[in-house]
Amino acid sequence: MAKNDPYAALRIKEFNIFLLLRFVLVFGWSMQFIVIEWQVYSLTKDPLSLGIIGLMEIIPAFTMALFAGHIVDQKEKRNLLATCIAAFSLISFGLFLLTWPKIVSDWNTKSILYSIYALVFFGGFLRSFFGPTIFSLIALIVPKKVYANAATWSSSTWQMSSVLGPAFAGFSISWIGVHWSLCIIFGLVVLSFLILLQIKRKPILNPKIGEPVIESLKEGVRFVFKTKVILGAMTLDMVAVLFGGAVALLPIFAQDILKVGSEGFGVLRAAPAVGAFLTMLITAYLPISKKAGLKLLVSIFGFGVCIIIFGLSSIFWISVLALFFSGVTDGVSMVIRQTILQIKTPDHMRGRVASVNSMFVGSSNELGAFESGLTAKLMGTVTAVVFGGTMTLITVVTTGLVSPSFRKLDLTKDIEEHEKEN
Repeated sequence: MAKNDPYAALRIKEFNIFLLLRFVLVFGWSMQFIVIEWQVYSLTKDPLSLGIIGLMEIIPAFTMALFAGHIVDQKEKRNLLATCIAAFSLISFGLFLLTWPKIVSDWNTKSILYSIYALVFFGGFLRSFFGPTIFSLIALIVPKKVYANAATWSSSTWQMSSVLGPAFAGFSISWIGVHWSLCIIFGLVVLSFLILLQIKRKPILNPKIGEPVIESLKEGVRFVFKTKVILGAMTLDMVAVLFGGAVALLPIFAQDILKVGSEGFGVLRAAPAVGAFLTMLITAYLPISKKAGLKLLVSIFGFGVCIIIFGLSSIFWISVLALFFSGVTDGVSMVIRQTILQIKTPDHMRGRVASVNSMFVGSSNELGAFESGLTAKLMGTVTAVVFGGTMTLITVVTTGLVSPSFRKLDLTKDIEEHEKEN
């Protein structure tokens, strides 16, 4: 295999099936989140209700994360993921029923709203399993020497689906309405289940099957806190996402500030993912492992600047550009972070490390949505977004000053060592 081959991971048939699976699954998941946001704000016209969506997902996702990681490390990954997707299909079907006039015609707004929140809560429980399972499955499909390349393509696929899912959701709401948009999502979830069956079952690499839960959890947490590179990347991204979660307020910008309707909402929601996806494609050809720490700091600083510009803008195309470049900078951050996790994590601990990562980073998306909704309620929408971007800048500058070793982080040698392994 040629050195620096940008298509190294794509030459593995099962990895291509995995990418298709991830695309369909994330497309449906991201589309569903957008449709829910639109429906909830349409019902309430309250920015705090958007924050509550994030809160309902983060509570089970955060509390179950470590236990989910333990279970993932103890179980066969393909079948576990199949179980999660089957449960996800129940959520999608439930949301479809909740937007069907024949079913909820006699329901009041509160009953519908609380039922949506309940299904989102169940989705948060499932989310605690999705991340660690998918992260672990990648390492069982590709050899170690292409981990970095596989991480790039996997992240790129995630971003592509995040581009098309929200954009399609915005147009779909306009064309066929919320109800039938959710029907499409249910079909996508079923399709992802069928695709997953094309991947073979994988061996369980954990030598401590049956290990007591508490001991297993302690080992995973100790590893993360002992490995300063992983801990630093997780912490930095967590704080940036927490305070830079302006996307949770996009329904307000689309309906009340920019006044661009559901189609404009889809464009705004997709803009960051477009930028991130293009960045990730470039990194497949131009690896960014050299001076990774400094690049991570610069990219998150740029992300904060973009969020501030978006918050201050009242012109649609400027808002779209600001979100696009926030995605460009976030794409660099994601590739570096995923590469760090893949090459620094032992095979038998991937589930637990990914679970800790979901607590730091994944859950901060929903907590950030709640923070944005709450601050928008207290400060006003524009002030809340500018505040979040400013806090991101302060976090990056502080990290750069107090951690010179992180600024000097370079992943080149680690990647070269993995490329030498069979």
